[in-house]
Amino acid sequence: MTGYPESAYSQADNNALQKADALFNKQEYTDAFVMYAHILEKEQHYSPQMLLKMAYIKEGLRDYTGAMYYLHLFYVKQPSRSVLKKMEELAQAHRLSGYEYSDLHFFETQFSKHYMRILELMLIAAVITVTIMVINWRKGHRFSSTFKVGFVLYLLFILYYVNFLNLGDAGIIRNDQVAIMSAPSAGSSWLATASQGHKVPIRGEQDIWYEIRWKGEVAYIRKANVLELP
Repeated sequence: MTGYPESAYSQADNNALQKADALFNKQEYTDAFVMYAHILEKEQHYSPQMLLKMAYIKEGLRDYTGAMYYLHLFYVKQPSRSVLKKMEELAQAHRLSGYEYSDLHFFETQFSKHYMRILELMLIAAVITVTIMVINWRKGHRFSSTFKVGFVLYLLFILYYVNFLNLGDAGIIRNDQVAIMSAPSAGSSWLATASQGHKVPIRGEQDIWYEIRWKGEVAYIRKANVLELP
């Protein structure tokens, strides 16, 4: 759990983290977790090691939703194949679905991490191109049909990138004995009963319900039963 760069901390944050680490090292895990959670939620500071320790504590408490959540937070900030493997092994050991990973998933995570930067660069390129086109057009320059078609296709790709190139949201079921329903209504048909820890793709929402995919089918689950992943 060492060897990772830490986020910037104030002196107060460092003191709190040191106290939490001391409790963790003394195996006073419950008290350590309370302090780690305060640092993460209230101060918005954390280190990768801290997230791994929080996941370790949650796994020890058999809170697999929490364990997977903190491993996911670590992975989002610092993609690592070893963390993917840990999540997959934990899922297999406890028969949790939704954690089947591949090289494609690793690429998607890297892509998602740089999504906004790529979009900014494409928009800057489009603005520069339009500016140059306007200047040259005022000077009497006429652009070829090939250039016009290519630029229009480029703009359409940006539109596609913004509106349709979405890797999707996901969440982890946070409670046991959770009903998976066929429609966003308590009176709809029951599909399954799920336990905590399963990861589900979120396709949409209606009032108090999330639309999800469950074993390849469209299904619905109450929002209160899902911990949405960032």
